[in-house]
Amino acid sequence: MKHYPAEIAHKTFEKKMMGYDPDDVSDFLTIIAAQMEALLQERSAFQTALKEKELQLLEYKDRDHVLKATITSASQMAEKMRSDAEREAKLIINDAQQKAEMITRDAKDSLKKSYQDVADLKKARMQFEANLKAMAQAHLSLLEQGESFMPRMRLPDLDIK
Repeated sequence: MKHYPAEIAHKTFEKKMMGYDPDDVSDFLTIIAAQMEALLQERSAFQTALKEKELQLLEYKDRDHVLKATITSASQMAEKMRSDAEREAKLIINDAQQKAEMITRDAKDSLKKSYQDVADLKKARMQFEANLKAMAQAHLSLLEQGESFMPRMRLPDLDIK
């Protein structure tokens, strides 16, 4: 059974013979009622403070949750950025390697073609020289043969005017 300070302060007792002094009982009840009132107010203040602390705790938990979510999101974003950058770097490196291989291959092919062109030119020169030499020898031979077939002309026989 709950008693409230007002009840305690106004409680009356039957008077009996040889009972307690009514003024002492009344004073005591007043003191008890005041103390009980103070305790109830203190309890109410504690309950209010507890509710405030519980609200703060909820707020802190919400902030903690948001902070953890933000950290997780930032971590995932950083990981994705790192992964994307790594993938992009690999693509750039592979592309550069392919271009370098292509340039090297083209340079080797060009050098090979240049060597072949030089070899072809040397061969053509040798062929040309051989043909020229053969032609010169043939002409020389014809000239030598021609001298033996043609009578020698003498200048006085010519009628030059």
